[in-house]
Amino acid sequence: MASNGRRQIDEDDEDIIDVDDSSLQNNQANYAWEEEYKRSWDVLQEDEHGSLAGVVNSLQQKAKRKRLLRDTDPIRRGIIRHLFIVIDLSSAMQEKDLRPSRLSLTFTYLEAFIAEFFDQNPISQIGLIGTKDGLAEKLTELSGNPTEHIRALKLKKFQEMCGEPSLQNSLELARSSLIHVPAHGSREILVIMGSLTTTDPGNIHETIEKLTQDNIRASVIALAAEVQVLKFLSTQTKGTFGVAMNEGHYRDLLFEVIPPTAVTTTKAASNLVMMGFPSRSNESAATLCACHGKLTLGGYICPRCDAKLCDIPTECDICTLTLVSSPLLARSYHHLFPVENFIEVAWKDAGSTTACFSCQKSFLSPHKTSIQIQATTDAGRYQCKLCEKTFCADCDLFIHDVLHNCPGCLSQPRPKTDPRRAISGAGTPSHAPVVPSPLGGGSSRMVLG
Repeated sequence: MASNGRRQIDEDDEDIIDVDDSSLQNNQANYAWEEEYKRSWDVLQEDEHGSLAGVVNSLQQKAKRKRLLRDTDPIRRGIIRHLFIVIDLSSAMQEKDLRPSRLSLTFTYLEAFIAEFFDQNPISQIGLIGTKDGLAEKLTELSGNPTEHIRALKLKKFQEMCGEPSLQNSLELARSSLIHVPAHGSREILVIMGSLTTTDPGNIHETIEKLTQDNIRASVIALAAEVQVLKFLSTQTKGTFGVAMNEGHYRDLLFEVIPPTAVTTTKAASNLVMMGFPSRSNESAATLCACHGKLTLGGYICPRCDAKLCDIPTECDICTLTLVSSPLLARSYHHLFPVENFIEVAWKDAGSTTACFSCQKSFLSPHKTSIQIQATTDAGRYQCKLCEKTFCADCDLFIHDVLHNCPGCLSQPRPKTDPRRAISGAGTPSHAPVVPSPLGGGSSRMVLG
């Protein structure tokens, strides 16, 4: 018996359903298995010598530039950041869908993340929180010392993972420390969650509301699947959310947290921040430090209260003065004045340059490259918009990720007004920070917040 595009046979036989798919013929395919297969191998074209090295290098360069291209508009960003990383230490982290396991890969990536974070944000601070068995444990306090955090990760790496995580306890623990952070510093939480469940003692929506009221931004990286409460947490606090598809995607999601975010209008009231530039102390006998209360040799002397502290950047435990060094402060400002993205040079315009301006690596000549290769690969040349110098893909990546200055622009005579330093837009600083000489320690200055 058939009706509405379906027919059914005797109950003793297997049921057969005939679906009328006439309505799908005029629509585009919605699923991967409904699409026509693609001959992706046809994209690969051999060169004159029968090699695929040129095509493979081109694909690698495109993957690098995909991670490189970012928004370079000069906007106000928070360069003094306070970030708590919440790590799931439950039994779900023992799964091996990410090799060698979720936990091992997380600790490996976090060690590289912490080193890169402090390299890009030298006057920021990080704290670590672990959660398992329905509890949350603070592994490290907020600190600007990467060695301390990496040591804590290595100690926790080989301990037993068990129980279920507690998202609410972790957020409350991070919030209790972040609410005491000064208003000029950003308050951020990064949650790395491998479990699909959470054991919470109360209503987690009340905790999320408190985070929103305290201007704490929470971002989430899920290792298993999208969980509604995690997505709701990141949405309400204006954070980011992502699900790791593989090892490479996991690393990309983690390292996207390193660049500072734009400052919201609600936090734009603070313009000047009092900072101290302590002098280095070389002692012949050990004295007590104000930060740990332990006998140590050497340290930094606070210019306001003469208290000794072990590391900088930090906040003085006696007078609460923010202590930094002038080189760290100067390095932090590259986020406010980023190097603009370079323009990709087409094959038809590639004949004017023969080598990279920075490393002097020779480019492929368009006259010696076949038309088939040119159709499937790029020229491997990237040009600065200001100085019009051409660079290779590796130098392009190094300039934007590490150097933060264009060698071509620096090699030219500076104009009276550097066009990259002319900042436009409401609420942005119009002049460089007040930075004392690195040789003169023991002073305090007002700098832009």
